[in-house]
Amino acid sequence: MTTEKLDITKTIKDGVQYGLKNFFPLLLMVILYFITFWIPYLNVGTTIGLYKAVIGIGRGETIDPVSIFNKDNFKNIGNFFLLMGFISIGTMAAAAFMLLPALIIAIAWSFAIYFLIDKHVSPLKSLLLSYDATYGNKWRIFFTGLICAIAIGIVCGILGAIPKVGPVLAAIAVILAIVIVFAIDGVMYDFFSQKADAIMAEHRAKFCGFPGAPAPAAEPEASAEAEAEPEAPAAE
Repeated sequence: MTTEKLDITKTIKDGVQYGLKNFFPLLLMVILYFITFWIPYLNVGTTIGLYKAVIGIGRGETIDPVSIFNKDNFKNIGNFFLLMGFISIGTMAAAAFMLLPALIIAIAWSFAIYFLIDKHVSPLKSLLLSYDATYGNKWRIFFTGLICAIAIGIVCGILGAIPKVGPVLAAIAVILAIVIVFAIDGVMYDFFSQKADAIMAEHRAKFCGFPGAPAPAAEPEASAEAEAEPEAPAAE
């Protein structure tokens, strides 16, 4: 299993860059999401579409705001709810052993929904991929979120203290911060997505070399007639 560590500074820097690049498309997408969130069934598809947008932002792509209404978003509804149920039950079970295990499990499974949508794997497989891909990086994920929360709090506090225009500036800063946080989440997923690809490749290699696994079909041997040298013509 690869042990490469998440670069917190680079993650935040790329997240800010990609967030600013997609600020207006993502802002419009979020507005459309909240406008239509009250519509049953449609709100599930738009939620999945929002996750897809975060994946695209993390890869440096420019997103389409109306893509949250794509019909393809509804293909994963069953697995989406099944995964959410697994996460809820698992986190509550971990909480019975006090706060720290629940926090670790929540971080370890925080990218499972992205794996479900992006890798087209089962809910259980997405949980395992998220847990394995974040191995050795859970505290880096935690501190990335903590740094972002502290920075947002400081900026909003300073802007909010400005007379008259403070509340407006603070509200704008919050909107900008939401977009950037989405982008940072996407950048982190892109990093762990590459780790997950390596993990799946390792698993496939182990399976192929496992005793009792089907061996690759042997190449057919050439027939004796095909290998025989053609006879030289008789001398006249």
